[in-house]
Amino acid sequence: MLRIENISKTFFPGTINEKRALQHLSLHLKPGDFVTVIGGNGAGKSTMLNAVAGVFPIDGGKIIIDGEDITNQAEHKRAKHIGRVFQDPMLGTAGGMMIEENLAIASRRGKTPGLGWSFSNEQHDHFVELLKELDLGLENRMTAKVGLLSGGQRQALTLLMATLKRPKLLLLDEHTAALDPKTAEKVLTLTDKIVSRDNLTTLMITHNMRDALRFGNRLIMLHNGRVIIDVEGEEKKHLQIPDLLTMFEKASGDAMTSDRMLLG
Repeated sequence: MLRIENISKTFFPGTINEKRALQHLSLHLKPGDFVTVIGGNGAGKSTMLNAVAGVFPIDGGKIIIDGEDITNQAEHKRAKHIGRVFQDPMLGTAGGMMIEENLAIASRRGKTPGLGWSFSNEQHDHFVELLKELDLGLENRMTAKVGLLSGGQRQALTLLMATLKRPKLLLLDEHTAALDPKTAEKVLTLTDKIVSRDNLTTLMITHNMRDALRFGNRLIMLHNGRVIIDVEGEEKKHLQIPDLLTMFEKASGDAMTSDRMLLG
């Protein structure tokens, strides 16, 4: 479903601030893979997701989704294939618009925009049913401005919007990092439910090792812009945090020093 072939990205090349963020990184995802992504600060996790989303051009390599080479496609053209939830709950929704209006916009992902965008009664009823699944009472607040919602409510809505059209690829960039633990757990449980139900091919970045081990069928670890650990299936199910730390030290030659990961 997703093929990342030997991609590289260097920021500020030839300057004192030069940063080799991705170094010949390759990664292949099968349809329905739910991959958790971990690594220390500066390992290249968000850079990889941004490269796939088309936020910036890569220096070399290829990115292919469902057989289509999207390496040189603009970000807005890739959006028809990709759903994304950001770390910041303020991103991914239009705060000045109503919940129902946000959902209506999401339902038109990949379609050519026109002058009319009003929704039907049938769509309204469908949106109500979808919001009920969130169990946040939002189905009773369809006309509320999204900017009035709490961070957790907004992030749950963003997740719903990102998956409304069942994207070929779902990108989750530490989408619970800004939430309190109780709300983060609820959003993660909802994420797992939607991904499993719709069999969505997913990349989820997290700094929390426990979450990386609990969710998904596959785990990868990045270091210095490369994939250094890739485990799945039964091997992943039986891993514990000490096992991951040992694997990291063996693969990288370094000790894991990120407090966020060690305490996660």
